[in-house]
Amino acid sequence: MKNFVNSMTGRVFLALMVGIVASAALTQWLAINERQRTLERYRNYHSLERAEQIIETTDVVRPESRAQYLAVSSKSSMRLEIANDNDLTLHPATEFSAALAQRLPRDFQVIAMAEKPPQCDQRTSTMTLFGPGPWRGTCESVKVVMTDGQVLKLSVLPPRGSIPTGHNEYAVFVPFLLCIAILAYFVTRMAVRPVKQLAQAAKDLGNDINKPPLELVGAAEIRQASAAFNAMQGRIRQHIIQRTEMLAAITHDLQTPLTRMRLRLEKVSDADLQNKLIGDLSAMQQMIREGLDLARSMDTTGTMQKLDLDSLLDSVCADAIDAGQPVELKGRAGMALLGRPLDVQRCLVNLIDNAVKYGQKAHVTVERLAGAARIRIRDEGPGIPQDQLARVFEPFYRVETSRSRESGGTGLGLTIARNIAEQHGATLSLANGDAGGLEAVLTLPEFYAGK
Repeated sequence: MKNFVNSMTGRVFLALMVGIVASAALTQWLAINERQRTLERYRNYHSLERAEQIIETTDVVRPESRAQYLAVSSKSSMRLEIANDNDLTLHPATEFSAALAQRLPRDFQVIAMAEKPPQCDQRTSTMTLFGPGPWRGTCESVKVVMTDGQVLKLSVLPPRGSIPTGHNEYAVFVPFLLCIAILAYFVTRMAVRPVKQLAQAAKDLGNDINKPPLELVGAAEIRQASAAFNAMQGRIRQHIIQRTEMLAAITHDLQTPLTRMRLRLEKVSDADLQNKLIGDLSAMQQMIREGLDLARSMDTTGTMQKLDLDSLLDSVCADAIDAGQPVELKGRAGMALLGRPLDVQRCLVNLIDNAVKYGQKAHVTVERLAGAARIRIRDEGPGIPQDQLARVFEPFYRVETSRSRESGGTGLGLTIARNIAEQHGATLSLANGDAGGLEAVLTLPEFYAGK
């Protein structure tokens, strides 16, 4: 039982049950009792006033005309009629009969009757959540001896229908609705906050694997989930570090024997064989360099800096033009982003190189969005089959299956670009243009100070 109460499910359940039941019961009890008391007081006072008025008026009417007057004046819940018998047996006075006797002159005599009208036992609607209930106000019959000795029977009956309460009805339910609204707000916050924290932590983990671990606070389930999340983050970080170190070590260690091989190839006497071997060696060195770039693209230990996107794009495109690449830049973003300068530059360079290599020319367009900047890099090539647009991001995958040096690289450029984009909270996608060519769309989030 203790573990259940300490759990999030138990606390939410108990908070909801106790709060809703207590607020609903308290509000409804107060509303019903207050309304009933008000109605009873009003009806009792009105009955006394009406009874006094009709009795005194009847007394001044001549005896032979009283029956006709009583037939007209006795309506609704107040009935005054000539008694069928003249039995004046005294019975214990009721609160109503005693009050009426005090209000009437001494010439009148008020006698309580033992039997009550049958309408007193009927259930009437009182506009409650618990359905109709009995009328608890005045409901009885009394005999009234007039000044001339005639005996009349006065019956005070319950109201025939519910008495509208007007705006008071809304006032009764305001506390109930307010309690439920406040309770729902706090319960929702209590239930959703841990989930939102885990979701934000998962999002931050995608951007930075080295984020500090979650604090183990809250209910037992939340602490358990946070501990599991922290353990998962540690295993992923360790796995990435090991893989990156292994890849970097392999590619770095290969540099030395490849350099020795190039020096020895210079001594080969056959020029044709020498050129072929040097070409193969150059391809291997290119793969090693891109392997190192791939390893670096998965490293998140670098320091994030505030970067001006327009300046960075101008620099990348200017370097490409200086290198003889046909690159065209249009548009301005007018925003800053948070990132590692060399990594973001590598991402843009790879996308532009890919466009020039396979599409002859790179058309770079940048535009400002709500809280982000979108960079479109479109080439003039044949595009990529629709079913292979996602696969080109896989390491070493190329649409060109010949894998020759003339037709393409190693197949790591887009993989590196996507890794860098994801490390900076950006998105990278490919699509075939309507007018032909392949278009790479890079969406970078804007940097807000203090966020």
